[in-house]
Amino acid sequence: MFQVIKKIIQYPRVTQNYPAKPFDTSLISGKPVIGPEKCTACGACIARCPSGAIVENPETHKAEIHYDACIFCVLCSEVCPHGAVEITDEFELAVKLRKQLHANGSLEEQAIPPCDDVTFEESGMPRCDTTNDENHGMASCGEPTYEELGKQLKEKIEKRFGRSLQIREVDSGSCNGCDYEINALNNPFNDIERFGIHFVASPRHADMLLVTGTAARNMELALLKTYEATPSPKLVGAVGACACSGGIFRDSYAVKNGIDSVVPVDVYIPGCPPRPQAILYGILKAIDRL
Repeated sequence: MFQVIKKIIQYPRVTQNYPAKPFDTSLISGKPVIGPEKCTACGACIARCPSGAIVENPETHKAEIHYDACIFCVLCSEVCPHGAVEITDEFELAVKLRKQLHANGSLEEQAIPPCDDVTFEESGMPRCDTTNDENHGMASCGEPTYEELGKQLKEKIEKRFGRSLQIREVDSGSCNGCDYEINALNNPFNDIERFGIHFVASPRHADMLLVTGTAARNMELALLKTYEATPSPKLVGAVGACACSGGIFRDSYAVKNGIDSVVPVDVYIPGCPPRPQAILYGILKAIDRL
């Protein structure tokens, strides 16, 4: 008993407070952004991009990034001779429409809304720092505390599904990088089950599919059958560049250019691979599609 108590004191709770509290992004690399004022249309980044995610804007003739194909290798920032590419710490890039991941001549237009936007509020997870119980269950910005946020999300899931949200992960031909990040959602640090979200072994028990990989020819039929076996209402999340667009394998004879050519997709989560918090952000966003 003494050893157990010693362990509890020595190793306190490690579960993070995201998304109720901002995640520390000081040590991570997020999406690259090309500054149009510095870009001289030299084409260096376009020629060196390994996934073909950087293309020339037909109107401005300057480079722009399609984030559904970007593998976040930061090579563009290294080869740009004019320093026009900035690597940000933005990782919450999940969107409901694939075209939102394409630059449309303006970086501001395709930027992902902040978490305190109405889209994220619909998920019951507004962004603000929490305080103690002196505020009667409210945070400093007037929003519910972390515990209240978790309760709201569980109530939303229970209302729409009648129970906890069940997820089936599907590998349609990946390198397993995205699968590792999905597995990390269940570790003590991320602990996705605190929101009433569980992973199941059969699509017949699932409410949502998290699909990784390029939908390779040998997995195309398996993916389609898995989707058909999932009872309605059902959600589909494309996790990673391969699932969003085909990634570095795009336009190959052996793969599809994104799983949306096989099954309908409710949320696109770009990255190579996207970190667990980015996947969690996408799951919360997908819940609002029902």
